[in-house]
Amino acid sequence: MKNAIVAGGASGIGWASARALAADGYRVVVADLDGDAAGTRAAELGDPHLGLFVDVADEASVAALFETVGTCHAVVSCAGFSTLGPIVDLPVEQFRSVVDVCLTGAFIVAKYAGRHLVDGGSLVSISSLNARQPAVGMSAYCSAKAGLSMLTQVAALELAPRGIRVNAVAPGFVNTPLTAGAALVPGVVEEYVENTPLGRAGTPEDVAEAVVYLTKAPWLTGEVLDLNGGAHLKRYPDILGHVAKLAAP
Repeated sequence: MKNAIVAGGASGIGWASARALAADGYRVVVADLDGDAAGTRAAELGDPHLGLFVDVADEASVAALFETVGTCHAVVSCAGFSTLGPIVDLPVEQFRSVVDVCLTGAFIVAKYAGRHLVDGGSLVSISSLNARQPAVGMSAYCSAKAGLSMLTQVAALELAPRGIRVNAVAPGFVNTPLTAGAALVPGVVEEYVENTPLGRAGTPEDVAEAVVYLTKAPWLTGEVLDLNGGAHLKRYPDILGHVAKLAAP
């Protein structure tokens, strides 16, 4: 049976991807910073799936995960979070914490995926519309995801001699725990939908379908797939502006 690791797999896009890969015949290792939630998710999938703890920002933790699993056929790198605040006010520690998970963490996962993937395997990272579309108040997340896009291309070049394909999906606004806070701010989702030609926010299942496709596509590598209903053709909502309106007396 083929092994797949989903880092950040206990919720949102990661969990949808884990379910989709299991349905596609993989033995899925759901790995997450919340190890208990990872175990619960793996139990939902049933045997032979497995739930394990991982902190993608800690190299020793990622190394231990891959050593436990052994040979992999697909790896999905989903872990991420964001912060909100103007550059002039954002604490450096907050900026670094986002970059540590969204970019450095993705690098560490790619490092060990490159060591443990079989020849012809696949690494798929979850990037973001914010890799190419700036958003006021999201300097850390936008910078990290832009870096992830280039990391994807470099890894694709380096691992191509072994037939390993390295791609990313760059979703727009998807209803997940990561975006739940922003969705509670009046006007944010509405503005996103107004600037999305297909007229809706995404679902985790939308992204999971693309993830499974990228694990299969035999002649596709170095691609960052825009998956956002066409939102990259317009503009990103002013989340910070909506928050300011909410806080105004």
